[in-house]
Amino acid sequence: MGKNQAVTGIVDELAWRGLIALSTDLDALRAELAKGPVTYYCGFDPTAPSLHIGNLVQILTVRRLQLAGNCPLALVGGATGLIGDPRENGERVLQPRDLVAEWVARIRAQIEPLLDFTGPYAARMVNNLDWTEGLSALDFLRDIGKHFRVNRMLAKEAVSARLGSEAGISYTEFSYQLLQGLDFLELFRRYGCRLQTGGSDQWGNLTAGTDLVRRVTGESVHLLATPLLTDAAGEKLGKSTGGGNLWLDPALTSPYAWYQYFVNVEDQMVSPLLRILTFLDREEIEALEKETVERPAARLGHRRLAEEATRTLHGEEETRQVVAASQALFGRGSLAELAEPTLRAALTEAGLAEVPASPSPTVTALLAAAGLVASRNEARRTVAEGGAYLNNERVSDPDAAVSPEDALYGRYLVLRRGRRTVAGVELVR
Repeated sequence: MGKNQAVTGIVDELAWRGLIALSTDLDALRAELAKGPVTYYCGFDPTAPSLHIGNLVQILTVRRLQLAGNCPLALVGGATGLIGDPRENGERVLQPRDLVAEWVARIRAQIEPLLDFTGPYAARMVNNLDWTEGLSALDFLRDIGKHFRVNRMLAKEAVSARLGSEAGISYTEFSYQLLQGLDFLELFRRYGCRLQTGGSDQWGNLTAGTDLVRRVTGESVHLLATPLLTDAAGEKLGKSTGGGNLWLDPALTSPYAWYQYFVNVEDQMVSPLLRILTFLDREEIEALEKETVERPAARLGHRRLAEEATRTLHGEEETRQVVAASQALFGRGSLAELAEPTLRAALTEAGLAEVPASPSPTVTALLAAAGLVASRNEARRTVAEGGAYLNNERVSDPDAAVSPEDALYGRYLVLRRGRRTVAGVELVR
């Protein structure tokens, strides 16, 4: 394959993976890519302490373009994060400056391992606070504001929704479009940036940048928007996890919880997620798609998706640990080999009950406390029938006392009823 074919082929690759929802002009973008490496950017606002899976789609799209021989700019919005883009359901709470700065640092640390900052197509981190902090209100209004038309700004979906609501919209959030448009203009001037990527829900803000660049410089630049990542019911992916999101920060969504989400995802989501979230090639993905249809009980696609998504975000060793934990909890591996954080995360997902370590509880009491049985009498029957396990060992005495010496790391117990029902207990001193 020739150089130009390799570069422009990324558009077809993104389309095959289901990553193109909207664009300014794909033919014009192909022509731009054919000229040589394109500098492009994607922005991430620090409106929370962590990015989530929707942001990961953007980061991986940035990485795919980089692997195709283009130069990425990853923008973490130290300025736009102080404002927040308008939401349809109400005004954002403005966060303190020092907190936003802390979130900028945390988000940078989540993005950096996923991009390559060396070589001819090296990525660069940028912060829009660098070019806005010293900009006076008069200069901003004269040099940037004069290029925006209020009627077009009012037509943006989130803005129009807020205008029709009782709460309305503040001038602060209304002005967000100007700030994001300034980003594209500034990156165009500084680095020759000619493409912005982002989510389709941000299309109104994305077009603010292309319009501003055209009005100020006369140049045409490009946009590429990915679709929103939703589950089979059309809900935002991860919404059912309890925390409202699948977070990239392992302190907010543990690697084990991340892995389990994808192992248990709906069958119809396996194919699109393999394409969007993994770097497996087309041949391997199509083979997994075929296996998923022909042998659904084997769940080969689910497991490969979970492993690849975990490996991409959390690395090889963490993936090995969560796969081992997933097997060990159901008696197919050694619990003793699991690191304590992984074990705790796995038990938390399964359901972790706290039980006083003293006096030493009985197996019967533990089964009931863990919620594996409805009563102590049922616990006794389960033990008598050979269906009760403690740390993967079958229990024969329902009245056996369990102490911290019997626990993993002196505090954790893995309880299982039958082959598939697992829960955890933490002995509290």
